[in-house]
Amino acid sequence: MFNTRGWIALGLLSAFAVPAMAQQFRVQCPTSTITHPSALHDNNSEPAYTGPTTTTNVNGAIKCQQIGGGDGYATMGDGTQTYLFSFGPLSGLADIAIGKPGTQFPNIFNSAFPVSTSNYLAPGDPATTIAVAPVGAAPGSIPALTTAQMNQLAGFYNGAIGLDYNIANTFSVYDISESGNTVTVILNAQSPFVSGDQIVIGQGAAGATDLAGYTGTFTVTTAGVPNAFFPDNYAFQYTNPTTGLAEVTESPDGTASSAPALDGHVDARQIMDVGVMNGNIPAPLMAIDEDDEFFLTLTNVGMIMRPDLFEQHTVHFHGYPNASAFYDGVPDASVAINIAASFTYYYLAPDAGTYFWHCHITPPEHLQMGMVGQLYVRPRQNRVPVGTSLYSARGLQDADLRTACVSGTDILCSNPLPAVNTAVNRAASGNYAYNDGDGSTYYDVDYPIQMHGFDPSFHFVGMTFNPEGFADMKDKYFLLNGRSYPDTVTPGPLETQSSDGVNHFSQPLPTIVTITAGQRALLRISDLNVSEYHTLASLGIPMQVIGYNAKLLRDQAGNNMYYTTNSITLGGGESLDVILDTCALRSTPTDPSSSCTTTLAPGTYYLYTPNLDHLSNDAENFGGQMTEVRVL
Repeated sequence: MFNTRGWIALGLLSAFAVPAMAQQFRVQCPTSTITHPSALHDNNSEPAYTGPTTTTNVNGAIKCQQIGGGDGYATMGDGTQTYLFSFGPLSGLADIAIGKPGTQFPNIFNSAFPVSTSNYLAPGDPATTIAVAPVGAAPGSIPALTTAQMNQLAGFYNGAIGLDYNIANTFSVYDISESGNTVTVILNAQSPFVSGDQIVIGQGAAGATDLAGYTGTFTVTTAGVPNAFFPDNYAFQYTNPTTGLAEVTESPDGTASSAPALDGHVDARQIMDVGVMNGNIPAPLMAIDEDDEFFLTLTNVGMIMRPDLFEQHTVHFHGYPNASAFYDGVPDASVAINIAASFTYYYLAPDAGTYFWHCHITPPEHLQMGMVGQLYVRPRQNRVPVGTSLYSARGLQDADLRTACVSGTDILCSNPLPAVNTAVNRAASGNYAYNDGDGSTYYDVDYPIQMHGFDPSFHFVGMTFNPEGFADMKDKYFLLNGRSYPDTVTPGPLETQSSDGVNHFSQPLPTIVTITAGQRALLRISDLNVSEYHTLASLGIPMQVIGYNAKLLRDQAGNNMYYTTNSITLGGGESLDVILDTCALRSTPTDPSSSCTTTLAPGTYYLYTPNLDHLSNDAENFGGQMTEVRVL
């Protein structure tokens, strides 16, 4: 019997497949939006915070980033090499390679890779371009980067990989008319031009001369003008600087074409060249500021080591207040990204704090295999003008209905005004972890630290086409920022030789905490382990916990609930904000940014796990969750 339903289903699938193909490998990074119009701010820097967002005042900016979902390798402190399902950077490569967030302003993200007039240069991977290991170097014995190599990294490319100029679109001219110096062009097809586009008006049919005075390159000044022939969006205008044009009648024998421009089109070859086997652990670091709009493009490049798997990927910001469930990354409520496709997530940044992100496709598997990353949101308080009252600035935020936090009327308010106005002003340097209003979360330097672990047997099975034993999963390697001791204190990125025979940066983030005596360091600690709790202890420097799961520790009456301890314990899906203060006594005890009169002794202190089975890598010696705090 003929299966009608089966053919209907196949037809529907085919119909939906065509638009998806048209969307593949594109990025989005607008320079202006409705909430961040470029007329109020150029969006390539963070404006000072002087009051709530209004129709005439804009806060925050636009930031963009691109990541690739694929596979890679990493090397542990004892030399063991492990296979990863992982995310890698496709923008901000230079910043990520030296341990910074890869999040960029539009003017940096929307920049094509420099080209030579005689030869097109592929952007490449910094590890393969700068840090080529000696021939025959074994995994685990690859030397650390030299100072010269680190300097080279600083000048590497930070724009979106593969971003390329689009192909010019050409349309026939139906009519041209002129009033004064304003020329109106009407096309016989829907006009793609917008105000500001560079267009080229050219000669049409052979021998035609009626376009002689209009031929050239002009800037569109008005799009969608009324005309008698076609709908308004088929026409545009430009100002011709030449006077005295004599044409009275025109014929449709010319063309108008758009000049090549950067519009999100990317070169798939470059994406694949850089993205394949370029997975990082942790995944690329992201950092945005409150009031920002964040455009994050995920490109699924596939997995070269498991070509049998058609793995989809998503980005889920754990515990983050999304603009819409559509961008939450949970495939039941949003979308999943297929191989050879891209999707741009959109986020608003309303709440400061330390978050993290991960893939939400088969989470126990993809998190275990390395698809975990870090994210933090910096508060408005950082952008308050120097010398301005933090208490008053915090009160200004309650006038912004989007993020108002008035504890008397909002039982869910997580960041009320402090109970006491300590009259602390914005410091001349340093930053704040939250909009505290009293300066109590002030810090001089910050360090993201992600605790993680993995089961080497599970990773081996994942690479060798065998069934994965989820019930038997048991971590034996324990990591800080994707590294185990002593690699945690190796400066710069670590590279690992992968199955393509080339070394890639797979562990870009060290965990060396460096503090000048008398200063404060903010540790943004998160845990995305699948099967274990992690404990981290501090020797010699007390840990002051000021935030939990991206919320300031403060009660509804405005009392700070910070506490001091020598160790913290986190389960998978939790984060803490911890301050290490190397000052024993300050000139103004209520102001952490005031001068230090008595410092802690300079030297090397330690952050380590007191769980002894987490202090080594599946054997005695080498590895585990330990790093150094260096007080200078």
